[in-house]
Amino acid sequence: MKPYTTLIKQIRQWSQELGFQQFGISNINLEQDKKYLQKWLARHYHGEMFFMEKHGDKRTHPEQLVPGTLRVLSFRMDYFPEAARPAKALLQEKNKAYISRYALGRDYHKKIRKALAQISQRIAREARHYNPEFRVFSDSAPVLERALARNAGLGWIGKNTCLINPKAGSWFFLGEIYTNIPLPCSEPFTQHHCGRCTACMDICPTQAIVAANTLDARRCISYLTIEYDGNIPLEFRQAIGNRIYGCDDCQLVCPWNRFSRYTQESDFHPRHNLDDIYLSEIFNWTEKDFLSKLEGSPIRRIGYQKWLRNIAVALGNATDKKVATWALNRKLLQQELSDQVKEHIQWALNNL
Repeated sequence: MKPYTTLIKQIRQWSQELGFQQFGISNINLEQDKKYLQKWLARHYHGEMFFMEKHGDKRTHPEQLVPGTLRVLSFRMDYFPEAARPAKALLQEKNKAYISRYALGRDYHKKIRKALAQISQRIAREARHYNPEFRVFSDSAPVLERALARNAGLGWIGKNTCLINPKAGSWFFLGEIYTNIPLPCSEPFTQHHCGRCTACMDICPTQAIVAANTLDARRCISYLTIEYDGNIPLEFRQAIGNRIYGCDDCQLVCPWNRFSRYTQESDFHPRHNLDDIYLSEIFNWTEKDFLSKLEGSPIRRIGYQKWLRNIAVALGNATDKKVATWALNRKLLQQELSDQVKEHIQWALNNL
């Protein structure tokens, strides 16, 4: 029977070969995080993300989600693209679209789950004497990813609620393997290393970080442009600026991200010029264009009408008012618009 130490070394090697930068192992005790989650939900900070309320205790009890689970293997993979137009400069160019850095390339879910499945298969082959069982996840089920990764020693949860690694910042994806093999646990992160810094709280355009380590999603631009299906509240539309899919401000100012490293994964590099493209150009896309150009992109899941809704708001904040007005009025002549998109276009025209 292969010793645990040998198996762990092999897992680390396999994970590096498949593009991960780090992995760790945690137990399944999430009682403190369960209390935090319950308070967060009670304050309705999750907005309309009703999936956060579902599944009973499966989110905080891995053994209920996957019976027999004893350990969780957490992995991280860098995603910040070196080739992308500098984010801070792009945020100042109000006539161009800002898209969260994680969404400029291909959807990470499939890539990470595929890599984790390969690791699981190798573990199953090398550790068959343990009668191993596995299930892999990457933002795909009721899993407290950041808490588990913290417990596995991958970083601490910062004031902006992102997982922060002292040697790699926060520009990375997470993935997990639930298993019944009682592997030795990694040393967890038990200290918070944000200190007195409040840069993320201060920079947030909509003041969504209402307290250290507490995010009110109802105010968050990422939530409003991705998860939220309704009309974007008027009080946030100007603050959204040119951000049409997600927001990275709290990571861009985090001093720990000076240690982050560019991704080597070509899948995460920008496609279709999404890192440097005019709002008026993408607002002119037809639904066919949207589906074709964003095939394989995480952006595609919000749908064409929400895509137009978001761009309409950004055009209402554009500095080239002549071009923005032309683009908005031209779109109004089309028959494919939802009432919601029309409302946002009218707001944009009035704001201009």
